[in-house]
Amino acid sequence: MSQAAFATHEVFIQSPPLEDIDLYAVARPLVEAVAANGGASAQSELSEFGKHWGSAAMAERGRVANENTPKLRTFDARGNRRDEVEFHPAYHELMAHSAHAGVHNSTWNADGKPAGGASEVIRAAKFYMAAQVETGHLCPITMTRASVAALAEQPDLLARVMPVLGTRSYDPAFAPWWTKRGMTLGMGMTEKQGGSDVRANTTRAEPQSDGTYELTGHKWFCSYPPCDVFLTLAQAPGGLSCFLFEGRDPGFRIQRLKDKLGTRSLPSSEVEFHGVRGRLIGDEGRGVATIIRMVNHTRLDCLLGSAASMRWGVVQAVHHARHRSAFGKHLAEQPAMQNVLADLALESEAATAAAMRIARSYDSEHAAFRRFATAVMKYWVCKRAAPHAAEALECLGGNGYVEESGMPRLLRDAPLNSIWE
Repeated sequence: MSQAAFATHEVFIQSPPLEDIDLYAVARPLVEAVAANGGASAQSELSEFGKHWGSAAMAERGRVANENTPKLRTFDARGNRRDEVEFHPAYHELMAHSAHAGVHNSTWNADGKPAGGASEVIRAAKFYMAAQVETGHLCPITMTRASVAALAEQPDLLARVMPVLGTRSYDPAFAPWWTKRGMTLGMGMTEKQGGSDVRANTTRAEPQSDGTYELTGHKWFCSYPPCDVFLTLAQAPGGLSCFLFEGRDPGFRIQRLKDKLGTRSLPSSEVEFHGVRGRLIGDEGRGVATIIRMVNHTRLDCLLGSAASMRWGVVQAVHHARHRSAFGKHLAEQPAMQNVLADLALESEAATAAAMRIARSYDSEHAAFRRFATAVMKYWVCKRAAPHAAEALECLGGNGYVEESGMPRLLRDAPLNSIWE
């Protein structure tokens, strides 16, 4: 059969795969924002990170982790309670790569004190790049990093945790956290009747003779149930309080995994506490004030993640427009498309500049600015991420509507940071 028979399969005006790029070097707005906020000395480190995370291999891990979603194994073959979550290996590989780069701990010294310098800005740039590849695994990375801020309320416990948390290792083994090479920390606040109104929580915390508390209740959202340790809120005799408990506690029951719109690689769950043993963090009645220190750091990552979403949408739209031809010109040469791309790029660059400036405030003593700016920009940038993703997807036309392009995943993931809390 002649080659002419296959002429209809010749592809000549489609964009080539966008892979094996330096996510840092090609992002001039990010490079400039990092430099403007004190991180210029880390250019080589960030470029190395950008090349690694911009590789085809990392993109493939992100795709596979989302197409092979986690599975809950509630019982074993003999009816014994297991409460274990099984992952595709790609998810664990993503976690390991982020941990190796210190995305979960590089902003803290070995004693749990802020590392200072430009550590927040450098770490923010890494988070921003990793989020362009896969967002689901960054939830436990975020919570682990942020938990140190809340554990500062309990210095003796923080001193025990930091030698394990402070390693750049990821250890998914189901084992006591103090025996591991690395650990993850999670958070559980939301209940069925409460949502963001955590003071409506009904989970009870009853004091025990050994100084611990027995926790009984439920959480409607527990984002990563395989965590080694969790911080949660419960009603103690003195009011709503913050507690730490181990994920291996036999009273910690995973009811189901959420069937969600996006972040499909992340096993968000509903859980129950059946006599879980918790340790009080801070004072009774000060639970919100204690855990909000953790929440503020997670808000920064929500802002970074949404800014990253915008960046990746722009990258995909521009790449397609530079290679795809229509009506005698590349799309990027068509005035109407130029206007769309300019709008997308302008909003993306503004979000990137704002996110890095706010990250810098976590390296400094600008507490008032940090608290106000984080809340305001988290709201606005996260709110804009979904329509920005939809517009970027449209730039690819029908190609953007098919899963292989990655744009549907970008669109599905986009509302999460806005909805969170």
